[in-house]
Parts: sequence; structure tokens; C-alpha cells
Amino acid sequence: MTESPTTPPALGDLLKDSPTNWGKWGDDDEVGALNYLGPEQVLAAVQLVSSGKVFTLQRLIGDPKGDPVWPGRTPAVRTQVLDEGDWDEGGKGPSYPGGLHYADDKIDAYLQGSTQYDALGHLWYDGKIWNGYDARTTIGGLQKASVQPIAERGIVGRAVLLDMARFRGKNTLDKGETFTHEDLVACAEAQGTPIQKRDILVVRTNFLALFHEQGDAFYEGFNEPGLVYSPELVQWFADMEIPNLVTDTIANEVTMDPNNGVALVLHSALMRNLGVTLTEIADLEQLAADCAEDGRYAFLYVAAPLKVAKAAGTPVNPVVIK
Repeated sequence: MTESPTTPPALGDLLKDSPTNWGKWGDDDEVGALNYLGPEQVLAAVQLVSSGKVFTLQRLIGDPKGDPVWPGRTPAVRTQVLDEGDWDEGGKGPSYPGGLHYADDKIDAYLQGSTQYDALGHLWYDGKIWNGYDARTTIGGLQKASVQPIAERGIVGRAVLLDMARFRGKNTLDKGETFTHEDLVACAEAQGTPIQKRDILVVRTNFLALFHEQGDAFYEGFNEPGLVYSPELVQWFADMEIPNLVTDTIANEVTMDPNNGVALVLHSALMRNLGVTLTEIADLEQLAADCAEDGRYAFLYVAAPLKVAKAAGTPVNPVVIK
């Protein structure tokens, strides 16, 4: 039977000639391209700090306006377990010597339902995750390439904001709108801050502003804007030794590739094959406004996702210092 020309190719076929970093840092490596960020990169990034301005990039969990999440996931639910009402209601609150009262609460949430880091073993094809580990090592929790090694290591380096929305003269990029590595380079040059080797890339689309404007309609025909796959783009990431891609969208890249119909190609080509760490749902609005005002688009970036054993990803509150 002849396949229809509209049938999306298998990832194994599409990426059969794609570059890989498997084994580059040893057979036991679980942090991938973060190995590019050594003491030299940290010390160079520290030199970028001049004003002392600090920006945090995590979106609020439990936002009254709603929390954007990947389709099929549910937003976090915070439950109040204990508060002064428990003592008001006939002494339901615990009794401690001295009479202290306290509040307590808990959260039920997808670990990747907020600003978060993907583990390198979060996604795979052809039965292999990052570094060639068997995909069966994910059963019951990631035994290999979980988020834990990334969280224990931490991420510190020079980052550059690539404000694609402003570069294209838009408040927000459109559903399914794409851009390439060449667009990133052009954006950086227009901002006066060329991308350097081993930079952490922070890409702003402002697409999630539409989530608050559109409500449920936001998920109709869900297709986020973002980078689009090409062999040249993947090779550029490899040559530039990019350790970390940070975006303000839920999944870092255009959801459905318009050229081949495959979902999330770059998760496979960049994360699974090159070990590039992916960071999603970042809040870049205050940072972007400040960069546009002072013209400084490179800065010190510091992040450490939560340490959760065997997790495929965990929340993070990255810190930018200018």
C-alpha cells in the first residue's frame, strides 16, 4: 500500500540524519547540553550584571485569570488545609504550648503545568530517550534522564532575550506562526546583541496573552507559534552549542509542523538527540519591557527546577539579573 503524501513521516525517518550528542559526555550522562555551561560561562555571565535589577520568570500558579496548560492537563488546585477558621469552629485546629495558630495548604498539580523544565527523558521515539537509554526506563518514573540531575546541577549562564513579537511589530505572534534560527539571528542583531556560542536562548512570543483574552477559545485548533524544524536549524543549535531554550509558550515550538504535519519535532531533534534543555511557560513581559527600554538584551540567568525523584519535569522560577 502506498502512503498518502499527506501522511506525516515517522520521526525516525524524518530525523535519521539529524546530529546527535549521545555519548559526547559519557554513557551515563543525564544533563546533556547543560555540560556546555561550565565555570568559564558562569563567570562571564556574572560580568553582565551592572544595574542589579532582578526579574523572576515563573508564571503565577493559581492565577485568578487562569493557568495555561498543555491540552489534556488540568490547572493546579490549591487547597487550604488549615487556617484561623479551624480554631473558630470549636477548636478544630491543633493545640500547641503557647497557643500558636498557623495556616497550611497543599497543591494538586501537573509537574509540568507551570513554568517548568523538561527532563531530557520526557519525550522519545523509536524506543530510545536521551543518550540512548531504553524508553522502558521511564516505566513507573524516569530511572534515567529525569529532571533530578538537572535540578541538582542548576543552570547558570549568559542568556539573551530574543523578542520575536517586537521584532515582527506585533503584540503577540499568531497561532501557528513560525520562525527559524535565521530569524533568531536577525532579531538578535536588530537588538544589537548578537547570539554567542553557548548562550541560553530566551524567546518571547507573548502568545499566552491570548489565553487570558480568549478563554476556552484559546484551545480551539490549538497550534502555538514557535521555531519550526529544518535540518539547518538543528545543525545551528549543534554548532552553537546551545544549552537551554526558554520560551513563553507551553511547548517551545510550533505545535504542528506546517511542512510535514509532525507534532513537536524539535522536542525530539533538540532535546532527545542533542540534549538541549527545554524551559516552557516563562513570563517574559517585565523583562522584555525593561530590555526594550535600556537596550540590554543579554544578562545573567540562574535557574534550578524542583528536585523531584524520577520526574519528567518540575516547576521552576528562573531569575534574571541585569
